[in-house]
Amino acid sequence: MKKLLLVFTALLFQGCSVFGIRTVELLDYTLIEKEGNFDIRQYQDYWVAHTGVEGEYKKSTSEAFGRLFRYISGNNSQQVKIAMTGPVIQQREGEKIAMTGPVIQQKIGTKWVMEFVLPSKYNESSPPEPLDSEVRVVKKNGYKAAAIRYSGNLSEEKFSSKKIELLDLVNQKKLQPIGEPFSAGYDPPWTIPFLKRNEVLVVVE
Repeated sequence: MKKLLLVFTALLFQGCSVFGIRTVELLDYTLIEKEGNFDIRQYQDYWVAHTGVEGEYKKSTSEAFGRLFRYISGNNSQQVKIAMTGPVIQQREGEKIAMTGPVIQQKIGTKWVMEFVLPSKYNESSPPEPLDSEVRVVKKNGYKAAAIRYSGNLSEEKFSSKKIELLDLVNQKKLQPIGEPFSAGYDPPWTIPFLKRNEVLVVVE
């Protein structure tokens, strides 16, 4: 499985290199505010291929990646290959419990979700439907997000620590987070760690 994932990753990031050079299409956004490694951004509508896997981070990442890679490789209703874009998005999914005074959302994580951002050409038309029942194509409505960018390896531990850092900055800016933070990775495993682009984001209002 690890060898298979490495092959998948090599194909996925064929536009990337050990030096962090990216030639694949990246998800576009408008920069509203920047302060060091902290951004506030506006995203427009876009499509993703979405799947979720129960289990621990590393195992679920491998399984989810394989499902989504098969979809863009032709396991879809049109049997077409779909160009990969960046970043790959991950977050923990689970039950949302609404609370009042003020309204707060708490997420009890039971599943890791992974999403491949689909090429912008599908903003004008719907992407092909997946043949795998565990994969869905989902249109994301435009949103404003706070983000922090960091280098190094993308891991569950790093995501957890950066999530705390991000939410603290969001609080300092007097922004209201909506939903759970999510991670975005732009580079393959063999990219030199300090040249990798990783992010943690949260939708805000």
